[in-house]
Amino acid sequence: MPTDFEELKRRLLESDEEFRQLATQHHDLEERLHDYADRHHLTQPEHVEELTLKKQKLYLKDQMESLLRRHGSEAVHARQ
Repeated sequence: MPTDFEELKRRLLESDEEFRQLATQHHDLEERLHDYADRHHLTQPEHVEELTLKKQKLYLKDQMESLLRRHGSEAVHARQ
């Protein structure tokens, strides 16, 4: 059974273009990071790229969570 958070995330993926773009970019970065994780040894440039991708992914996650909080609080206020 989905939680309120999961339901809100699902609704935003369907209805909010900004959230959907952030989620798509986040997913793309996650896939690229999996490629690096599968390697036994990274060159220095690859290691720098991996760190950059991790920072970008974290930034996108923060942006998504900000939208979730904003829409979540709007939903709570709408119920009151």
